[in-house]
Amino acid sequence: MKLPIVTDGQAGVPRHVAIIMDGNGRWAKQRHLPRLAGHRAGVEAVRRVTRAARDMGIEALTLYAFSSENWRRPAEEVSDLMGLLRLFIRSDLAELSRENVRLRVIGDYRAFSPDLVALVDDAIARTASNTGPLLAIALNYGAQAELAGVARRLAARMPAEKIDEAAIEAELDTAGLPPLDLVIRTSGEQRLSNFLLWQSAYAELLFVDTLWPDFDGQALSDAVAVFARRQRRYGGL
Repeated sequence: MKLPIVTDGQAGVPRHVAIIMDGNGRWAKQRHLPRLAGHRAGVEAVRRVTRAARDMGIEALTLYAFSSENWRRPAEEVSDLMGLLRLFIRSDLAELSRENVRLRVIGDYRAFSPDLVALVDDAIARTASNTGPLLAIALNYGAQAELAGVARRLAARMPAEKIDEAAIEAELDTAGLPPLDLVIRTSGEQRLSNFLLWQSAYAELLFVDTLWPDFDGQALSDAVAVFARRQRRYGGL
């Protein structure tokens, strides 16, 4: 079922939603399947949720696909994740372009293999002129490393007393994206896991028990409905 298109003024739809996609391994374990099966099912969830976000009028969707800590996983699993990323780009790039979606990557993805870096660069370039919703994929991303990099770059070119919130914002990986409104984490875990720490300062946080492979458009719609009922005071009354 296609979800109704809603706007920020209509129904309190967040402009920018970020999702910590957690629970692929547990999903597979519950079904006595290999972890790769869970990751494959997770890619299908990415497709469902990306389409639903477009239908709902969400301007930017940021997905935590591979953290800088994920390198600690077994080499075989890391290789499987890289393979799925290649598959997603090759199979879904045409649809993203057709739907006027802009692709952006945050994090140090250049640490990946040269062929994957080239594939990501090509996908970004091919959607750069699109004017529709933005899909940001966090690859080899860690918020603490992001902030440390911002600090080094700013310290190298301006005196400390000139560094303010605006200067930091302009150097973040997410510069140019709408302010982050809603962070969703699936699978019941209740932590940010080094994801968008600066950007989440006044974002609404929502932790749901649903494992990522089972998350779909209706689950996203339910999350947006929760967001719409919250009162955001930004420190005021």
